[in-house]
Amino acid sequence: MLNRAGALLRVACSVAVLAPAAARAQQPPAPTEVGASQLAIANLPSKGGATLTVLSPAFKAGGDIPFENTQYRGNVFPGLSWTPGPAGTKSYAIIMQDPDAMRNGAPILHWTMFNIPATVTSLDAGMGTPPAGAEFGPNIRGASQPYLGPRTPAGPKHRYHFQVFALDRNLSAVKSYSDLTAAMAGHVLASGELVALGQVAPSGTH
Repeated sequence: MLNRAGALLRVACSVAVLAPAAARAQQPPAPTEVGASQLAIANLPSKGGATLTVLSPAFKAGGDIPFENTQYRGNVFPGLSWTPGPAGTKSYAIIMQDPDAMRNGAPILHWTMFNIPATVTSLDAGMGTPPAGAEFGPNIRGASQPYLGPRTPAGPKHRYHFQVFALDRNLSAVKSYSDLTAAMAGHVLASGELVALGQVAPSGTH
């Protein structure tokens, strides 16, 4: 009888330990992205429908973005690479957006970079400055801003779109997101994206 009581007590303790962890588990993303129709890749089609394959050494498509690559811990750029654009590619532009959250009626803009030379098809993890010739573009904090990783709030996970565009031109006078997309319109030769998930901070992380 005592052995049975002890076993039941151990089971109860195990459930009590596991319950908080289960309660902290974050919900999957919402079925639809509220700002999907306003993503750059949805509004800047490539001329011939050509595509790029975009990868990161830090996470896989549909996977969780490591906390080191978020504002919660480190905000370290995760690294990014893509397949070369078609003939005529003069530069690449990158736009990172969160369409699961809106600000001023648009998906949250985390990071942009433009005038990446056509010879460059990867950015190293931990990158602090753009490659020669390239420039940081605008994000929600203003013009010429470096990488700003996810800061996913409580609730469902958010999707983050790392969108890469092969362009037939270089860009100039880019101060805002509207400047950037206006300069890119009609000049996209190919595009592709890597979509991964951001999570709320672990307990005790701010």
